[in-house]
Amino acid sequence: MIPTLNMDLARNDDNNILRTGPLGLLEEKLENGEAVVCVVGLGYVGLPIAISYAGKGYRTCGIDLDIERVLKLNTGTSCIQDVSTAEVKKAVDDDLFEAYDHFSPVADADVIYICVPTPVTAHKDPDTSYITSATTSIAPYLRAGQLVILKSTTFPNTTEDLVLPILNESAKENGLVVGEDFAVAFSPERIDPGNQQYHTENTPIIVGGVTRACTEVAAIAIGKIVSEVFKVSSPRVAEMTKLLENIFRSVNIALANELARLCDRMGDLSMWEVVEAAKSKPFGFMPFYPGPGLGGHCIPIDPYYLSWLARKYDFETSFITLSARVNEEMPFYVAAAVMRVIASQPVALEEANVLILGVAFKRDVDDTRHSPALRICEILRDSGVKRLSYSDPHVPELRIDSRNGAENFKSIDLTEETVRDHDVVVIVTDHTAFPYEMIVEHATHIVDTRNALKNIPHDRRKVSLLGGGRF
Repeated sequence: MIPTLNMDLARNDDNNILRTGPLGLLEEKLENGEAVVCVVGLGYVGLPIAISYAGKGYRTCGIDLDIERVLKLNTGTSCIQDVSTAEVKKAVDDDLFEAYDHFSPVADADVIYICVPTPVTAHKDPDTSYITSATTSIAPYLRAGQLVILKSTTFPNTTEDLVLPILNESAKENGLVVGEDFAVAFSPERIDPGNQQYHTENTPIIVGGVTRACTEVAAIAIGKIVSEVFKVSSPRVAEMTKLLENIFRSVNIALANELARLCDRMGDLSMWEVVEAAKSKPFGFMPFYPGPGLGGHCIPIDPYYLSWLARKYDFETSFITLSARVNEEMPFYVAAAVMRVIASQPVALEEANVLILGVAFKRDVDDTRHSPALRICEILRDSGVKRLSYSDPHVPELRIDSRNGAENFKSIDLTEETVRDHDVVVIVTDHTAFPYEMIVEHATHIVDTRNALKNIPHDRRKVSLLGGGRF
């Protein structure tokens, strides 16, 4: 199913190009299952795409500069939680997937996805160096009948002002014209690590090409692994759509976090109960909850992508930037609460044993990218907490940076003894595997940032709940 959001695209004169030119041959290959797919970047976005195409019978290759990841994948072992080892092994055994640490396979590829990281600099400016590097490496292999789709989250104009010019330099040497001989499009990723309901195939996807023909052929290619593809009028619309989706969440979570801190200041007023009550309204409200801060790749980063772009147009995204700052303050708020709990006990800060429960950025995943737990641990270490440990069934090892340098930690087993041995237990990520009843029974004091104990009977005097009026 390929609906069209912009009705002008439905009356697409460039469809003739698909039927008669090199892009028409690409369409035939896609329909016949003969197209070769290449995915650059085999992380949380790229690997599911590659394995989905292989699962549909397309010969697929992946490119990643992490040689250990490449070797692991070629033995049939997955490197992310959302793609099973069984799926990778089947794709490898069926000779439908192979990973490489160089770009030469691009020469044989018909559809090329760019799924590389897009971080921000220390000054919160976009770092598009990975996109530039990947595109520059693809360009020498560009030929007629190829489609390049950028998936990396970025700001509007990236596809047309960064990716396309690099490809056009190579295209001119070979007499290739975008929209006629080759195609370029942007299609934002919609990955939610650990989501058991929505995955690559059943999550609707947006796509916008640099020409109408580019949009059409990209929608056809994506439609081979995704049930719903929505076409928009340009890459800029698709790029802004992705930012809107994530900033929407950032802004609303910031609202919940700010009100949670107000509830704590007022005392004995639970933001969690307030949200549950507001959920009873059947229209005009969507629940968002407070927490220790934002994690993952997109939500902590995207507001700064948009604010950077806005400054180029002499426009200040005050509301969006403020929400990002509110969320970034939450790890400091949690760390301060932990130190207050320690101060209330007959133990010095340097001698206090602090146990962090959960270091992944969300429940039941192994992804620690931008996890607030990392920042909380860093703040505690910098503030003088020397006896810090963590437990996470999904993250066996962890590296924490602080002013005193990087430290490597290993997850400890949760037993009655280990819980009793700590002066404060901090629930940062509410994994379902944690034995909360045992923790409540044996912990001296608990700092709960996720309302993980809401269904567990406990003594409120030894639990500090973020947004619960007693934090």
